[in-house]
Amino acid sequence: MKRLYGNAAGLKASQLHRLENLYRRRTPRENVASFELTKALTDISMEIRRQVGILIDRQGRIVIVIVGDPQKIVIPDLSEYRLAPGRLRGLRCVHTHLDREALTRDDFTDLALLRLDLMAAITLTDAGTPHQVHVAHILPSGPAEAPYRIMAPLAPEQLDIGCLDLILALEDELANLRSTRHGAADKERALLISVTTAPPRAALASLAELRELARSSSIVVIDTILQQRKTIDTRFLMGRGKLQELTLMAMQKAVSLIVFDQELNASQIRSITDQTDIKVIDRTQLILDIFAQRAQTREGKLQVELAQLRYLMPRLVTKNTAMSRLTGGIGGRGPGETKLEINRRRIRDRIHRLERSLTKVKGQRRQQKSKRNKKGLPVISIIGYTNAGKSTLLNTLTQSRVRAENRLFATLDPASRRLRFPQDMEVIITDTVGFIKDLPKELMVAFRATLEELEGADLLLHVIDVSNPRFAEQIRSVEAILEDLDLNRIPTLRVLNKMDCMDDDALAVQVERLDAVAISALDRQSLAPLVDRMARIVALVRRCEPLSEIASESGFMPE
Repeated sequence: MKRLYGNAAGLKASQLHRLENLYRRRTPRENVASFELTKALTDISMEIRRQVGILIDRQGRIVIVIVGDPQKIVIPDLSEYRLAPGRLRGLRCVHTHLDREALTRDDFTDLALLRLDLMAAITLTDAGTPHQVHVAHILPSGPAEAPYRIMAPLAPEQLDIGCLDLILALEDELANLRSTRHGAADKERALLISVTTAPPRAALASLAELRELARSSSIVVIDTILQQRKTIDTRFLMGRGKLQELTLMAMQKAVSLIVFDQELNASQIRSITDQTDIKVIDRTQLILDIFAQRAQTREGKLQVELAQLRYLMPRLVTKNTAMSRLTGGIGGRGPGETKLEINRRRIRDRIHRLERSLTKVKGQRRQQKSKRNKKGLPVISIIGYTNAGKSTLLNTLTQSRVRAENRLFATLDPASRRLRFPQDMEVIITDTVGFIKDLPKELMVAFRATLEELEGADLLLHVIDVSNPRFAEQIRSVEAILEDLDLNRIPTLRVLNKMDCMDDDALAVQVERLDAVAISALDRQSLAPLVDRMARIVALVRRCEPLSEIASESGFMPE
C-alpha cells in the first residue's frame, strides 16, 4: 500500500504523482540507495523546495515517502515495524538537505531513538544535483558520548558499501552484547532514572530506595541516572536529547526496562514510549508489580488487581486513533465503540466486580472482628516502614513462621498470632503490610479494608529500622500515613529494631529522643523490655486509664 506522510498541502497533482512514483523504484540491497533514486529525490526536493525522505526496507523496497519542510522531515510512527531484542528496525532512512549541511542532531536523534539501520542525508549542489551522501549508523559498543559512526561522505555514484552485510554485522554485535550481558534470561535488566528538582541528598536517597524496590521485584539494575533540573519537562520529563542518550545506553547495555522514580501521567507515558521501544514504567507501577507478585490470599489478589486497574484507567492510551475500529455490529448506529473505549468499559466493569467482591470480604472481616471482640482479647498491630523487621518481630515474639525476607514488601497479606504475656494476659498480635514514602493512592484505596483492621487495635507497635540512615524520614512517612487514615489517636509505641547495628551511645540518644524501646528482632532475649512495656500499656488501655498515663508508658501524645 502506498503511504505518503508529511505536509503535502500546496503540491500540484504532477508533483504528487512524482512522489507516488517513488514507490515503484527499488534499490540494490547492498547500496544505501541507487544513483537514479538519489537523482529523483533531489529533483523533486528542488522543485517543491522542501526536504523529501524515504524509508527503504532490507529488500530494497521503498515503504514510506515523507514530505517535510525546508529544514526537516518528520518520520511517522513505526510501531508496526516491531523490534526484537538486539535487533535494528529493518529500515534505513534516506532524505535530502536543501543545502550542503551534513547530518544534523535531529538525524542522529531519529537514528538512535528509532533504531534505524542507517541514516543518510543527500546534499545538493548549487545547480540542484546530488552533491554528496552522508551516512551514519549506530555503534553498538561505542562510548556514550559518541554512540554512532559517521562514515566518510560518499559520491552519489558510489553508494555500494555492502549495506546489508554491514547491517547484519551490526545486529550480530548487538546480539553478542546482549547474550554476554543478559545474565538470567527470565529477569528484566533496568535503568533507574530520577528527574527531579529536589535537593541532591533527597533525590539520591529516593533513587537508592527505588533500587531496593527493583531488587524486591527481581529486576537486575544496570545503572542509575539522576538528572536535576530547574523545571521538569512536562512532555518528556527530561530533555529529548537526554532521552536519546538513555535509549542508546539501553541498547548498548542490553537494557529491557526503564524505571522512572517519578510518577508519569498519560501524556508523558505516550511521549516517552513514542520515542523508544524499551518498556517504560514508573515507581507506582513497580510497587504495584511487587504487590502482584507477593499477594497470596484471595483478598490480597483482589486488592492488587483493583489498584492496578485504577492506576491503568486514566493512562489507557492508544497511538493510532485516526481511524476508529468499527465494532458497532449489524444494526449498530454509527461506527460503534473504538478499541480504546471498549478497553475502558471493560476495565470499569471489572472494577465494579472487584469492588463488590471486596465489599463481601469486608463483611466477612467485620464478622471475624466481632467474634474476636466477644472473646475480649486485646489487639496489638505491628506497623512500620517496609523491610523494617515487622514480620521477623512477629515470628520471634510468637515463635511462628511468617514469611520474612530482607527485601521491600516481602510480606503483603496480614498475619495474626496469639501471644501470652508473663502476667498471664493473652493478646492477638497482627502484622500488616509495610508502608513506604509516597504510597500510591491506588494502593491506599484498595487496601483500606485491610488497613481498617488497625482501627480496632489497642496498641500500635511502630517498628523502625534504626540502622537505616534514612530512618527519620521513614518515621515521618509512616506517621503521615497514620494521620491520613485517622489512626494517630491509637496509642503507639516506637520500637527501634537492629540495635546490634548501632553504637551504644548513639542508640541511647535515639531511645531517649524518640521515647522508644530498642530491640533486635532476631534476638528473643532483647525483647523482654518490649514485652513488659506492651503488657503495661495494654493493661492501662483495658482499664480505660487517662490518656496522660497511657502516654507516659507508650510515648503516645494524644491530640
